Amino acid sequence: MTVVAGLVVTPAAQASPAVQYTNPLAEQRADPHIFKHTDGFYYFTATAPEYDRIILRRATTIQGLASAPETVIWRKHTTGEMGAHIWAPEIHFINGKWYVYFAAGRADDIWKIRMYVLETSNANPLSGGWVERGRISTPLDTFSLDATTFVANGVRYLSWAQNDPAVGTGTNLYLARMGSTPWTITGTVARISVPTYSWETVGHRVNEGPSVIERNGRLFMTYSASATDANYCLGMLTASSTANLLSASSWSKTATPVFASNTSTGQYGPGHNSFTVSEDGQSDILVYHDRNYRDISGDPLNDPNRRTRV
Repeated sequence: MTVVAGLVVTPAAQASPAVQYTNPLAEQRADPHIFKHTDGFYYFTATAPEYDRIILRRATTIQGLASAPETVIWRKHTTGEMGAHIWAPEIHFINGKWYVYFAAGRADDIWKIRMYVLETSNANPLSGGWVERGRISTPLDTFSLDATTFVANGVRYLSWAQNDPAVGTGTNLYLARMGSTPWTITGTVARISVPTYSWETVGHRVNEGPSVIERNGRLFMTYSASATDANYCLGMLTASSTANLLSASSWSKTATPVFASNTSTGQYGPGHNSFTVSEDGQSDILVYHDRNYRDISGDPLNDPNRRTRV
């Protein structure tokens, strides 16, 4: 897997072959997700620092997303579920419909964070028609977030981060087959990663934000580790495309971060990535957020200046 993006001295990120983008792509947009659809558009969503809404942009080029108008497709509830901490939306196209996966807390219990799904059958997802399909039910009813989906060997999977009190504090990575609808899972739930390395446990014990790319007979699952400050970084799991993905032993963890803060370029806490492809389809593009300073006053979650880069 060749992904060359981000931590370079020049202001433009480069990939192979020659594609260039001017960063940052969007200020105050964290946990970015870019999806290239068959209609010729790139769709972009991300966490807004107010944690109160889900936004969407589209453009025919990645760079065009920087200046594309932004549409609010959904706002948090004033009471009950989905009433706080609207985090990490991802947009996917499944069986002819659009789906947005996101995490949210309750208005009356903001840390009771669970995963939720929106659906629209509109061809243009910016045009509305979004229906709440409710919460993704998992065997453990605990803190859970960062749902993503991918297909391997014709099987669609859901991966996410969740706390298991039996394991300890923090979040682990889980994987299951998607059920009969894109907001359900079925069968075995595999715990495929637990934060164990020192770089995964700075500030908090964190494995979160999984994102999958398949190349050359292997699946690569990147994920984010540690607190959401300058210690935030990307780790990576690797599995054979033909392996039993629901067996934790099929996944091997790289012992060091694959993407981390770089003082020489002034980029701190890179993470919560997604993958897309260049306009010509020849380059894999890493989409991520960072900050341009190291020191944060107070809780990093209250610092709005995570920015989207490619």
